Amino acid sequence: MLRRPLEFRVYLPPCYNEQPERTYPTLYLIHGQSYTDDQWERLGAGVITGELAGTGDLPPFLIVMPRDLVWTEPTQDRFGQAVSEVLLPWIEANYRTLPERQFRAIGGLSRGGAWALHIGMTHPELFGAIGLHSGFVFHSDAPDVRGWLEEIPPDQMPRFYMDVASNDRADIYNSAVWFENLLTTNNIPHEWHIFTGYHKEEYWQAHVEQYLRWYAQGWEEAP
Repeated sequence: MLRRPLEFRVYLPPCYNEQPERTYPTLYLIHGQSYTDDQWERLGAGVITGELAGTGDLPPFLIVMPRDLVWTEPTQDRFGQAVSEVLLPWIEANYRTLPERQFRAIGGLSRGGAWALHIGMTHPELFGAIGLHSGFVFHSDAPDVRGWLEEIPPDQMPRFYMDVASNDRADIYNSAVWFENLLTTNNIPHEWHIFTGYHKEEYWQAHVEQYLRWYAQGWEEAP
């Protein structure tokens, strides 16, 4: 499926080995272009999740961080297919996860956000929440996005979170605004923010905790 093996890392909550009967929600986080699967970890996603779970502010959950090696459109890159059809089933076969879509979320930074949207929209049965952080719509996806949204039953529509920096890259900013307008026009609930900053890691790092809190909404009721 891919020219090279799919690399990924998995964050496990501190209680994972201590509570062998417990099952967990799963958050898939995809890095930005020119970065690797360590980006989210470097920005503090695992540390923050562990700290907030320790204080009871967040439920414990797994974070899966796959690595995208090719910077092309989904029409040429099978990364999205590998994540949804190979990696996700493997994770659920080898870790104690909750297999229902409401306990899975996917998000990403920049190009990773474009992948999160592509994977989440082409497999709405898999994910209950989709996050785009300085994300955009792939050029090859743009003609299909409206149709994808129309095909999803209202009661199965994923939750959406979108944010861009006030001084983000113009092409990314405009693409994000275009998709946000599409959600608004179709009366699809979503959370939308324009925060002060630039298209840089410092911007995303400043909002990682906010992102994690949003993804975990509703997971407090996980069995």
